Amino acid sequence: MPPGDAAGVGDLLVATPRLIDPNFTAAVVLVCALDDGGGLGLVLDRPTPEPVVRHLPAWEGHLATPAMVFVGGPVQPETAVGLVRTEEGFDHPGLTPVAAGVGLFDLDAGPVDGVTAARVFSGYTGWGPGQLEAEVEAGDWFVVALEAGDPLTADPTGLRERVLRRQGPPLALYAGYPPDPALN
Repeated sequence: MPPGDAAGVGDLLVATPRLIDPNFTAAVVLVCALDDGGGLGLVLDRPTPEPVVRHLPAWEGHLATPAMVFVGGPVQPETAVGLVRTEEGFDHPGLTPVAAGVGLFDLDAGPVDGVTAARVFSGYTGWGPGQLEAEVEAGDWFVVALEAGDPLTADPTGLRERVLRRQGPPLALYAGYPPDPALN
């Protein structure tokens, strides 16, 4: 997607160097819901040192590596949000599809057949009506296509660089851009 395209559910948002909010500096966000009332997303590249099994032991053996709690965003950090990879054709009342084979999942439903991997996030990213569109228009986010391995990658801290490099020029040039150029 060319820079400046509108974001939609299932797209990735990659923070541009212009975005200096510490919650999102150099972040990669998956857009999980978006409508006239606003939107919801998850920061995909911020693992914490906190093991998920300490809080949700039933999910042990069903978690994507690394099996740590991720910071999903600054909104309601006390809320656990589940993102899962599913088998083709999987349908469950606790699933909200986001993209092919990926969706938000009610963690209280526990691991179920059809969920092949899960990641747990503390909190989420939220936007009010028109806010995300305005941020994209202002140049705060690059909007890029999601690839199957992105949401539950085993190397979340390298996600931003990989996503930008695969875009080709000019976005690939930002792959090595430091979060704080003053420290370069």
